[in-house]
Parts: sequence; C-alpha cells; structure tokens
Amino acid sequence: MATAGVLAGSLLAGCGGGPPAGAAITLYNGQHVQTTDALVTAFEKQTGITVDVRSDDEDVFANQIVQEGARSPADVFYTENSPALEYLQERGLLAPVDRTTLARVPSQYSSPGGDWVGVTARVSVLIYNTTLVKPRELPTSVMQLADPRWRGKLALAAAETDFQPIVTSIVKSHGTQAALAWLQAVKTNAGSHLYPDNETITSMVNRGQAAVGIINQYYWYRQRYDVGAAAMHSAIAFFAPHDPGYIVNVSGAAVLRSSRHQADAQRLLAFIVSRKGQEIIAHSQSYEYPLGSGVTTAQGLQPFDTLAPAPLTIGQLGDGSAAIALLQKVQLL
Repeated sequence: MATAGVLAGSLLAGCGGGPPAGAAITLYNGQHVQTTDALVTAFEKQTGITVDVRSDDEDVFANQIVQEGARSPADVFYTENSPALEYLQERGLLAPVDRTTLARVPSQYSSPGGDWVGVTARVSVLIYNTTLVKPRELPTSVMQLADPRWRGKLALAAAETDFQPIVTSIVKSHGTQAALAWLQAVKTNAGSHLYPDNETITSMVNRGQAAVGIINQYYWYRQRYDVGAAAMHSAIAFFAPHDPGYIVNVSGAAVLRSSRHQADAQRLLAFIVSRKGQEIIAHSQSYEYPLGSGVTTAQGLQPFDTLAPAPLTIGQLGDGSAAIALLQKVQLL
C-alpha cells in the first residue's frame, strides 16, 4: 500500500474508564486497512471508545503532518515503515511514547529517541513465477537483478515506500554511485513492468506477466489467502544472508506532539503492542511478524528469529530522504 492513493475512514479513542462525552482521537493510518481494522475493532470493544480513522499512504500523511504543524487534527500516526516516523521525529513533531509501552517491544525495533514504538515487521523477498524461473536460476543477491539477463523480466514498484529501505541498504553497503548504477540498471530491466505497488507486482508475477520482483513477504501470503493455493503460480525466496536486499522493515506508531488528547492517544499505542493487540495480528491475515509482548505469529511464516537480514539499524535506515533523492535522480519517482 505505500503509493499515493486515498482511503478515508475514522477513529475515536480514550482511556481508563472512558473518554469525556464527545472526546475523540484521530488516527492517520498508513498501514494496511486489514491490519488496522482488526486492531481498531478490538480496541473499541475493549474500551467502549468510538474510533475515527483516516487512511492514506504514509508518505502523504507525513508531509501533511509537517504542513499542518500544531493545527494537525491527528493524534496518532500508524505506518508501514519506519522512515516516515523518523522524518517526523527529526522535526520534533512526535511526543515521547510511554515507557511502559516501549518496554513491550525489543528496543532495536522502536525509535532510538523513544518517540515511536515498533508494532510489526516484514521482510523483503524475491517473488518469482515458478513456470518461468527455476529456483536454481534465482539471484542470490539483489545486486544481481542489475544483470541484463533480467531485462524485460523484472517487476519493480519503485514508488512504494517499502522500496526505499532497499535503496538505503545498497548505499550503506556499496556506496552512492553503485546504488545509482544499480537503480539505472533495474529501471532498464523492468522496462514496461514498472508498477504502482507490491500488490500489482505479486499479481503480475503470479500471472506470468513478469518473471521476478521484489516485495515484502506478506503480499505473497495475502494473495495466496485471497485466491487459494491452487491458483498460485509463484513462490518467494530469500536473498543470501545479510544481503543488502534482505531487509526487515518495521511498522510503527506514534503520538503527535500537537495532539490535544495525549492520554487517549497513548492508550491506543499501548493497546496495539499489548498481548491482546499483538495476538490479533498474529492470528490475522496480515501475515506480519508481531514485535511486542513476546507474541509470535500463528501463520506459516519462516520464524522471525531465523531470519538473516542485512545488519541495518533503525537509525541507519533513517528518514528515507537519501533514497528518495536517488530515486528522483534516475526518474523512478
């Protein structure tokens, strides 16, 4: 979901024995609607609080929050990826998260500054059409997708905010010039297979319109759930351990410093990373890895503790601005 497209809805929240009459909090939701709906429904049922949600892409909301400043109606911001939260934290627009909430999540998956909390994780993988490509033919590094052998076969969604951490990782591993050269090459290889989002990549590779693509793993699992295993003509594969294309992306949530309902907003964050909130994610069709309260996924994903991603910290992934600049330079944005 992280390309520009608008979806609207609403969320009201409160704390303790319930909010004062007429009290409400507003959630700017950049996460997948399925994930947020499940959490919001449970939060409303548990607290008796009505919730008002606005959904859009996280980059759209991050820029909107900057423009709105202290006038923003948002109380909570929930994202798919950490750079949008880091972007707002750098501008002093987020409030510190309650320590008890932060303590529910391993510190490496939340804000180094304590201004947002990690909620779930996903991992970048290669999706391939099982008729067009055999497992032995797959690249073991994301860098190999620049090879001309993938010309006309590669699907790419460079406008996805999910793609920015991969660019950042390549810069950290190989340098800016190498990242630029790689972007130029994969742009050429993608040709007409430049798509708006990961959902489209997943669908096109499954249909054989493209041979391979880069996605977060949960898009493949969600399509399999939607269409059934018999209709799947694709599979996913991990890059080699610690490859720059092997990235764990963190979804997080924050309270805006400008919120006029700080306690209620903090209560929502606490619920999302509580055992109940994380169990909802673990048993849902979000196919993400819960990060809080010691909960593990109940879905058939590769165990989180067996993943071997590139050794990048949240701080090193940063706010995504360097990746955006490179994507703009090669006209992929």
